[in-house]
Amino acid sequence: MRPRGWATLGALPLLALGGFVAWKSWRVARELVDPPFYHPVPLARVEATYRDLAAGGDGDPGGTWSSEEVGGLQLWRLRRSAPSPGVVLLLHGFGDDRWGTSPALKWFPGLDAAIFTYRRRDDALRGGAPAPAVTFGVEESRDVVRIVHHLEATGIPRRRILLMGRSLGASVGLLALADLEREGRGPLAGLIWEGAPASSRSFAERLVRGPEDRWWHVLAPPIGAIASRAAGRMGGYDPAETDLLRRAEGTRFATPSLCFLATQDRLAPPAVQRAMAAHFASGRVIEVPTWHLHCSDVLGAGYAGAIREATTTWFQ
Repeated sequence: MRPRGWATLGALPLLALGGFVAWKSWRVARELVDPPFYHPVPLARVEATYRDLAAGGDGDPGGTWSSEEVGGLQLWRLRRSAPSPGVVLLLHGFGDDRWGTSPALKWFPGLDAAIFTYRRRDDALRGGAPAPAVTFGVEESRDVVRIVHHLEATGIPRRRILLMGRSLGASVGLLALADLEREGRGPLAGLIWEGAPASSRSFAERLVRGPEDRWWHVLAPPIGAIASRAAGRMGGYDPAETDLLRRAEGTRFATPSLCFLATQDRLAPPAVQRAMAAHFASGRVIEVPTWHLHCSDVLGAGYAGAIREATTTWFQ
């Protein structure tokens, strides 16, 4: 074989490797901006779920739903029949919407509740229109800030507004809180969070790694970096703005927090959760030996009990 032929043959593994990295990076980038597993349920099912939640049961008193337009967003509010000391704003996670996270209001039987879908993606998809890209907390956290401002404008003091988020909802809540506290208008009632991805780059790398490490995962860091940059271009945002530790740098949150920390979580690094929790002047961390989003399953009644204990203290 001629030298040129040997050179071509020797380059094939490198070409194959480069092709795999490019293909995997594109796949992960697409998943970041448009979760492939998310399909909004029909409105009839949403309405049925809301009727069930309004009726209450199992210790939850239910309430009355209403909706309102807030700058292009649709905000749903559940008002309890008895006077409530405040409202919990429920923040949904990656590949979810207001319907998927609405049952969480049962953990707050003494509070009014508010809920919405970031960027109104569910309505767009139900209507057959292109859905706005997921921006991994950049635009979504700004939506949360707008909703908090709206709740304040309706007469609810900031100190009576509680945020709760899990998975990407936790990251969105933390990013929104950083912006809200920098306004210098005082703390919120509290933040309850679980499983916050560290950044779009970290999440992309961990999607590549999956449930267990394999030899070829040495490629996960460069694929995560490429994918997060590509997702940022697709969604029109700066991936650096999704970095929780970067956004919280130099900040000491006055808002109290309750963090459920899944110590076996591969999508939300436990070390980052502990580092973020250290930014709170007042907070509690409950470590649970489980994976992403399973703290409530493992703790059982203790999960709701910890939430009730926190909210009782915060809303005194």
